[in-house]
Amino acid sequence: MSTIGIIGAGAIGSAFARALARTGVEAVISNSRGPASLADLARELGPSITPGTREQAAAQDIVLVAVNWSRLPDALAGLPDFGGRIVIDANNPIEAPHFVPAELHGRMSSDVFTDLVPGARVVKAFNHLPAHFISDDPQAGDGRRALFFAGDDADAKSAVRALIERLGFFGIDMGSLGAGGRMIQIPGGPLAVLDLVKFG
Repeated sequence: MSTIGIIGAGAIGSAFARALARTGVEAVISNSRGPASLADLARELGPSITPGTREQAAAQDIVLVAVNWSRLPDALAGLPDFGGRIVIDANNPIEAPHFVPAELHGRMSSDVFTDLVPGARVVKAFNHLPAHFISDDPQAGDGRRALFFAGDDADAKSAVRALIERLGFFGIDMGSLGAGGRMIQIPGGPLAVLDLVKFG
């Protein structure tokens, strides 16, 4: 199993960590305030989730980034080239509390994100549902909750699909970052905040 890093311990990052802990997947989680600030969360989640520095999280095989949109440049600045490793873009170009869309000057949010993670194979995922759907039990009656993902590298998408399904969800490949990423982006994506369940 690939090693997992998490940059950002807000709603999505901590929900993802809870999903990993629930299934025994080990991960390094980081935030802007340093490992000591994550001690309580780590105790809550158990020994599979380790607080670390941003650099330690970024060094893992698969790195999920979930940071407030305006803070992404600072959160990712100065990190080494990702050298072909997988980075999951779990971000949306809006921010609480007012959820005003960011000005992207006609670009897709994942295009902007990709510029911030040189050398990464970017897959957009874990961004289209409220955080509690990620940390909650993915079983819904006789079915599994669906999670969409999109990217331009087939092997990277395969690895993210395997992670999604290890966490108990049903992964749905939406195609390229340009096409699929637009479908699942908040705001405006027609599949954003759409809770689907796969039966059978």
